[in-house]
Amino acid sequence: MSIFNAENSLRFLKEVEAANNIVITAHKSPDGDSIGSSLGMYFFLQSLGIDSCICHPDPAPDFLSWLTGADQVHSWQQENEFAKELFANADLVIHLDFNAPGRVGEDMRPALEEATAKKIMIDHHLDPDKDFFDLSYSDPSCCSTSQMIAELIIASGHEDKLNNLIGTPLYCGIMTDTGSFRFPSTKPETHEIIAKLIRAGVKQYEVHENVYDTNTIDRIKLRGYALAEKMEIWEDLDTAVISLTEEEMKRFNYKKGDTEGLVNVALSIVGMKRAAYFSESEGYIKISFRSKGEDNPVNEIAAKYFNGGGHKNAAGGRWDLPIESAVERFKKALKNEI
Repeated sequence: MSIFNAENSLRFLKEVEAANNIVITAHKSPDGDSIGSSLGMYFFLQSLGIDSCICHPDPAPDFLSWLTGADQVHSWQQENEFAKELFANADLVIHLDFNAPGRVGEDMRPALEEATAKKIMIDHHLDPDKDFFDLSYSDPSCCSTSQMIAELIIASGHEDKLNNLIGTPLYCGIMTDTGSFRFPSTKPETHEIIAKLIRAGVKQYEVHENVYDTNTIDRIKLRGYALAEKMEIWEDLDTAVISLTEEEMKRFNYKKGDTEGLVNVALSIVGMKRAAYFSESEGYIKISFRSKGEDNPVNEIAAKYFNGGGHKNAAGGRWDLPIESAVERFKKALKNEI
């Protein structure tokens, strides 16, 4: 059952209607769900005649730039002084797709902690830091924050507001966070929401084409190199691993999003129960973990060994340089935990 029943939805609406300066924010290293839920919320509030703005820690990746409104998303990284003013002057901050202040990165975190604004969280990740937020809507059973926003809109009595403008980013967020509706988190309710979005005017084929079927030559070459030259198969551990250094990515003119979904390709190999993708960026190693089945949780490994966390079959973490040490730590962690 959705956390957004009529009572919770109306309580949320009362908060946004009472606010004068609303900022919508999400986690560092934006993905389809953080961008999709932010834009969906932004356009929903706009349909109610409520002004807001979106400010994320860093810019959206190129593969999401086609979304209407993506060019209106401010970033702490590129507009630092302006972003500081936004949070300092806000009387309401809506935190989407993350559940603890550390998820925005150390640069932007103080702005959230020092903000005097009321803080509302809408998120689907495990173990939320509810003490940080004034109002928390947490639903780890939901496949995506974008679905939660759609449920909020419907439960609040504003389903008639759903249109292509609101629905397209929400569809994109649900689609990317469910691996195109194939992950176990995809429930019947997810498909019911998708049906409503399509009826509202979302052209689902255009979303799929823009996200998955639009490639540059450099992107194709990078992915080919990663799979042919940088993938290791640990047959005794039923695990596939891909690692890329910053220098290797620069060789192929890397842009954010070029390796999106690469870890899922590794996981698709016959016999693999787990996969991990290690990438060097900004002086540390970012790690994406994926797995199949209830008996192969990767969120526990992410939390215990890599300062991370997430869902049972999809999690993330980080580690210090060099990249080889992170890969070796993962191998040891698997041997300890399996």
